[in-house]
Amino acid sequence: MTVDIGLDVARAVEPDRVHRSVYSDPGIFELEMERIFNKVWTYVGHESQVPNVGDYWTVQVGRQPMVMVRHADRSVCVLYNRCPHRGAMLYGDRCGNVGKGIICSYHSWQFDTDGSCKAIPLDKGYQGTRLTPGDDNTNIKNAARVESYRGFVFASLSADGPSLVDWLGPARVAFDDMCDRAPEGEVEVVPTCFRVIQQSNWKIFLENQLDALHPAVTHESTGRAAGEVEEEINRKGGHAPLSYHFLSAFATPITKWDAFQTLGYPNGHCILTGYMGLRPRDPDTLAYEKVMEKAYGKQRMEEILGVNIHHVLLYPGLSVQSPLQQLRAVRPLGVDKTLTEIWHFRLKGAPEAIYRRALGYYNLVNSPSTMVNADDLWNFWKCHKGLESEGGDWVSFHRNAGQDHETNEVTTSVIGTSEQPMRNQFKAWTRYMNGAH
Repeated sequence: MTVDIGLDVARAVEPDRVHRSVYSDPGIFELEMERIFNKVWTYVGHESQVPNVGDYWTVQVGRQPMVMVRHADRSVCVLYNRCPHRGAMLYGDRCGNVGKGIICSYHSWQFDTDGSCKAIPLDKGYQGTRLTPGDDNTNIKNAARVESYRGFVFASLSADGPSLVDWLGPARVAFDDMCDRAPEGEVEVVPTCFRVIQQSNWKIFLENQLDALHPAVTHESTGRAAGEVEEEINRKGGHAPLSYHFLSAFATPITKWDAFQTLGYPNGHCILTGYMGLRPRDPDTLAYEKVMEKAYGKQRMEEILGVNIHHVLLYPGLSVQSPLQQLRAVRPLGVDKTLTEIWHFRLKGAPEAIYRRALGYYNLVNSPSTMVNADDLWNFWKCHKGLESEGGDWVSFHRNAGQDHETNEVTTSVIGTSEQPMRNQFKAWTRYMNGAH
């Protein structure tokens, strides 16, 4: 018999399984937007996207259209993309520069880059009304909170909650690892990104990111084909480019994925260890190491390049692959539709060849046109359609349940293919849905 939980969140999540309605019920999705995405820190963009005063990028935070803009004092502001006069969006394009100021194309109200109103045409018409030029109601509304960590800008629509650093916790290693790999200690964004709309619930994407069980199954054919080419090149006395390894690694047997480890943190964040092996002894890597050693010294260079991280998940909206200089931002559009933006970064001061190496992974694995991404998108859609059906009520997260090690609020999986990351995500999901920040 079908179990109907309605909108009772308390009945939706158990320690080792969740009810299918958390993925398929539009009512629960509405609650998620209100209780999660309207409150938590959401990744907006990178400071290098707005290098000059007046530069802006439009972005979605929860359901809200927002604008990230560089102010005259060099701070980064995040404003609602809405004129306070009649509600028109101020910018409909992705990016640009405001020029002399933000000007609404409808009635020419004019604003500074911090949202403050500079001029209202024919403002005498407001004399004696409840709207007084110069009061707060004439300013563009700002995001309640905006903070940046190592150049990565986040915004929250809620005035209450932990600071960005406290919310990130140990998972801030995602940004430390990426920036530390740059000889200058900073990264800069590549100003274009892949934008993919998947026909599934947002949580399905996040669960897949640290799922070490699926690659050898879902991507086996791609990995096997790349591996065969690698072997053929090597058999003929050549040396296969590293780009083949990006794909052949997906054919790694399931048993070897168990050697990896996942670490679950409060707020749903999680890390998958297992470095991609991007340190061969080729001329490009050796040249990079020389630059890094000059910048940091040999001991610190070894510490940086030895960090054992493959993937960091910042719940509920960001997936970072720091050794590969890329991240994916998750923007829920509906209960069955999710936008992901895949951004790539340069390591400032690193040789061009190191950028090209990471760009190869970006194009071969994370591009929407690759076989790897296509396999995932197909599975996401099939998962969502299955969860809409009445073929069963519960989603299983039983693998190695009850075997994880927990110390000081950090949960360590007993093996790499444990479903600990999913259980950790739903622990946070339950807290957020019950009103916690």
